[in-house]
Amino acid sequence: MNRAEVLTEALPYIKAFHGSYVVIKYGGHAMLNEELMDTTIRDSILLKYVGMKPIIVHGGGPEITAAMEKFGKKAEFIEGLRITDAETLDITKMVLVGKINTDIVSRINKFGGKGIGLSGKDGRFIMAKKKASHKVTRGGVEHEVDLGFVGEVERINPEVLEILTERDYIPVISPIGMTDDGQGFNINSDTVAGDIAATIGAKKLIVLTDVDGVLRDVGDKDSLIKRLIPEEVSDLKRQGVIAGSMIPKVDACVAAVKGGVEKTHIINGSVTHSILLELFTDEGIGTMIWKG
Repeated sequence: MNRAEVLTEALPYIKAFHGSYVVIKYGGHAMLNEELMDTTIRDSILLKYVGMKPIIVHGGGPEITAAMEKFGKKAEFIEGLRITDAETLDITKMVLVGKINTDIVSRINKFGGKGIGLSGKDGRFIMAKKKASHKVTRGGVEHEVDLGFVGEVERINPEVLEILTERDYIPVISPIGMTDDGQGFNINSDTVAGDIAATIGAKKLIVLTDVDGVLRDVGDKDSLIKRLIPEEVSDLKRQGVIAGSMIPKVDACVAAVKGGVEKTHIINGSVTHSILLELFTDEGIGTMIWKG
């Protein structure tokens, strides 16, 4: 009976999302757990089999940092963005495109899906430009910090995704963009996921991370903010509630909502079947950012 009730609860959501794009930003330390990784991949394949069009955008922050340490480099971040020199860019591409992307694609294929890997350079899929210097205040003095080979999205070519999803592939995207002259840039994966979701008219954007969502107090799980509208974000940033690596996640959700995505969600990817719980249950989990 419990299983029947679960299916009954899921049915209207399956119907509502049928034929729709669902963009999943996959990242955080959940990617380092083999069992959780397999569960997340299986759940993504399930979405395909019930009529949705899942698209996976992955990060790889912890693995990039670990690889940098092996090369004797120390990771530096400004408001969740990695400062990227030429060597760090090479390491980033090696980890994202050469390791993580191929691993996710292999798992999709192993579990009965049709995975295909992409970076922004494939088919001029993600065109980028260099991100402007970042202003930071240290000791009461404002400084400009050059982020190096960190880019921002100029435009997304949706044709690539439309062709692949119509043929039942699950695209797996590494957040490396390129300029018109072929220069590669590291782009924040949350930002890429949000821009892709807006460009293709996704029904949902789901951002998997290491925490339950936006917390008023990071030490108190009961302080989860379950719903946010874009107009509330600025105040929460000023209060320090939205800070660090949560900033690009929330900004990506806000950009997606303003770009036409109905609802976006920041959820804990270390919770087993977190995607299904968010999509197919009445209560859901995590923080939902929507127009209201």
